[in-house]
Amino acid sequence: MQVNVERSALLKATNHAQGVVERRNTIPILQNVLITADSEGLALKATDLDIEIVEKLNSAVSREGAVTVSAHMLHEIVRKLPDGAEVNLTADGDGSLTVSAGRSRFALSTLPKEDFPMMASSEFQCSFTANAALIRRLFDKAKFAISTEETRYYLNGVYFHVANEHSQPSLRAVATDGHRLARIDAPLPIGAEEMADVIVPRKTVGELRKLLEIDDDDVEISVSETKIRFANAGVVLTSKVIDGAFPDYSRVIPASNTLKLELDAKRFAGAVDRVSTVSSERTRAVKMSLDADRLVLSVNSPDTGSATEELEVVYNADPIEIGFNSKYLLEIAAQIDQENAVFMFSDPGSPTLVREGDDETAIYVVMPMRV
Repeated sequence: MQVNVERSALLKATNHAQGVVERRNTIPILQNVLITADSEGLALKATDLDIEIVEKLNSAVSREGAVTVSAHMLHEIVRKLPDGAEVNLTADGDGSLTVSAGRSRFALSTLPKEDFPMMASSEFQCSFTANAALIRRLFDKAKFAISTEETRYYLNGVYFHVANEHSQPSLRAVATDGHRLARIDAPLPIGAEEMADVIVPRKTVGELRKLLEIDDDDVEISVSETKIRFANAGVVLTSKVIDGAFPDYSRVIPASNTLKLELDAKRFAGAVDRVSTVSSERTRAVKMSLDADRLVLSVNSPDTGSATEELEVVYNADPIEIGFNSKYLLEIAAQIDQENAVFMFSDPGSPTLVREGDDETAIYVVMPMRV
């Protein structure tokens, strides 16, 4: 195999590949990326048996062939090569891959291409095309609420499905860890009506984000009951979905909260961040005290001290004192794109609803805590 490829294109592809590969793996071949050069050009493939990524690159192929090499090692080498370099990849069947650029030359150990695992093919029952910015918004705004608790594995991803709650069906992403919940809606793309409900794993969500950099790009999405595939600009990401039933999240979204608070999201986030400096690492508790157009944020920690900060807000309901984990408040505030955030309270022991102004397409729920 012999092929020349531009450094920036190869760097992007190796970055995608090494993100999929698990560093700690007892199966050596899974630490490798499969490099194939043929009449169609250069292709890189990586997998951890649950996710597979294939990326095709523009290149000049002098001699066809295939080889597998350490994904992380190749990425580090390419990353350290100078911008604009022309990279030559050569494998002569002697058990090594030579990577050269300018006066730099590396000989890397390889493993047989025949040992590289292939993800089982799947029949996708539904395929549709959506704008990259739309898909990025759905997953970006939901992913912070993904659970890390392995015992409830069905919460370890984003529930991606078609919602028919309103007169107009929507494409919806939901994530929750039992303490906070994110529900994001987008217009339903043509062809997505029959999409199966799937739970996209956390790692897949992270890797997908790398493919959605250009807003004007379209993403082709194919879904079956066991897999989901995203294809975009020469890159195909295929992933198994989580085998489990996502809980009925609609039951925890409050519909009758009447105490309405409006505030500047950035100022609120800054104030929460400041007062939480003295909060306990274990609880991170912040108390919100509300009365007429005034919010007082306070922290009282027996070990480290206390802090308060007052904000001017829009609030005309009954006074209320309610506590939250400051980390949860900051994560939700970070999702607010509009200037104003709206909090809807019921009482100090009930879930609180948060949204961006009057926008109902992105709503968040956070459970209070005793302070």
